[in-house]
Amino acid sequence: MKFTARKALVAAAAAVTLLASACTTGDENNTTPGEGGDGTVEKVGLMLQDISNPFFAAMQTSMTELAESEGFEINVQDGRQDLAAQNDQIDAFIQQGMDLILLNAVDSEGIASAVARAQAAGIVVVAVDVDAAGADAAVTTDNVEAGRQSCQALIDQIGGAGNILIVEGTPTTAPQERVEGCHEVLEENPDVTVLASQAGNNDRASGLELTTDMLTANADVDGIFAINDPQALGADLAVQQAGRDGIVITGVDGSPEAVTALNDENSNFWATPAQDPAGMAEKAYEVGVEIIGGNAPEERVTLLNPTLIDRDNVGEYAGW
Repeated sequence: MKFTARKALVAAAAAVTLLASACTTGDENNTTPGEGGDGTVEKVGLMLQDISNPFFAAMQTSMTELAESEGFEINVQDGRQDLAAQNDQIDAFIQQGMDLILLNAVDSEGIASAVARAQAAGIVVVAVDVDAAGADAAVTTDNVEAGRQSCQALIDQIGGAGNILIVEGTPTTAPQERVEGCHEVLEENPDVTVLASQAGNNDRASGLELTTDMLTANADVDGIFAINDPQALGADLAVQQAGRDGIVITGVDGSPEAVTALNDENSNFWATPAQDPAGMAEKAYEVGVEIIGGNAPEERVTLLNPTLIDRDNVGEYAGW
């Protein structure tokens, strides 16, 4: 599928080309994002934090299917939660002549220089799920609201008072904003005390390890808020292994594994604000195509609303 940019921008692109080539790899065809060539979108690079996470795997599946139906080439890269790896992947995308990069950054600020290199080469960069410094646009869940929903569900379930733990995540906007939303709710609930808060790698293994450590150091725990479902499920396993009872756990994502836990009477998992990873990636692609066609969105960041799923309504949830 082809999308033609405004002809009026082509002349400007030629001038920008000379400047851009001076600060990139020396490619004489470099242009400003959204202004180069004939405006076609034929090559799309999808960069994901960690494909082993079902959330990002759903993005990969969605975009692979969209590429087949729309007729563009898709190159999917696994960042493996490694900023250096994502820097290298963006440089490879530049060499491969990508038209659009959909970037799920492992470090929202740390990836800025790589984003600038891609843009100097005439590639539009749209951040997806988490924002990225300097990206042309971003499509994410309203993560502050997701944090509010998750923490409110936790506090309601423990009766508005008690001691909780927080399992934070990597230095990207989504985990940070979810913690921000949780703290907004905590400010309105002074009878809830945060005993400890530690940052993991957004995966089940770090959720298990950090929660095990925090449970060992804190005897009286009523609830645990984790920034995503994998860490929440790791926390659930830690609680079970410690033989602790009556601890309520909430996450964020609405993942298939979370649905299984919500239906398991032996699980401590209580609620998760659901996202739509497939729809999010597709929306990011649409936004990128519009930018390349000369139509930037009115708002740089597009927010998608989460929906709270808990043990009471999980039967009505269609899932990913």
